[in-house]
Amino acid sequence: MRDRMNVYFPPALLKQIADLADRKGLSRSAIVEAAVASFLSPDGADRREAAFTRRLDRLSRQMQRLERNVGISTETLALFVRFWLTITPPLPSDAQAAAQVKGRERYEGFIEALGRRLQKGQSLLQEIPEDVNRFATPEPIEDLTPG
Repeated sequence: MRDRMNVYFPPALLKQIADLADRKGLSRSAIVEAAVASFLSPDGADRREAAFTRRLDRLSRQMQRLERNVGISTETLALFVRFWLTITPPLPSDAQAAAQVKGRERYEGFIEALGRRLQKGQSLLQEIPEDVNRFATPEPIEDLTPG
């Protein structure tokens, strides 16, 4: 047996209930009953909390990857700058104009190469594990002695 209960909804909410009932092929009462049952369900809060926890865990892992990638990028840049500053001698003043022209040409070439690389989807961060694995496992040395 069911008891009758009169409730009042705002017109916009009532339209949403009616639309959902039409789409699902259910009565409006069934839609409202399911919504109230879900709201009152003791494990409903647990399911919502579990969903939030999964999302937060996923976001935490993404942030950790971003932090790692930014750290690798920063260290790579710092190592390059240190190396470049160490090996590059200062230029005499009469050669600086020609060096600036050559530097602009090299920079344009660098930007073009970077653009091509990014269009292909290549990434230094993807290559690092491959390079580490390649250098960590020594390749067998071929025996060149006649035999």
